[in-house]
Amino acid sequence: MKADLEVKLIHDGRHWVICYQTLQVRGRTLPELDQNLAECLRERGDFPAASQVTVFMGFDFETLPTWLRQYAYHYFNRYVLLRL
Repeated sequence: MKADLEVKLIHDGRHWVICYQTLQVRGRTLPELDQNLAECLRERGDFPAASQVTVFMGFDFETLPTWLRQYAYHYFNRYVLLRL
């Protein structure tokens, strides 16, 4: 699947956080994060109004303890389709 936008995803202990260039979006839940990202992209005008944007969220494995990384190589990437 081709993504229109690829971002880094982390969890800071309280919030899911997306980092991309100068963009940083937070949400307590993944649905809240998706909603906040859609609102942010609408406000920034990076994509045409009323468009669909496919976002790849790649989890930043550097946030996991070193000993755990060998067991979590697939944890936690996701594709999201946002309607702006």
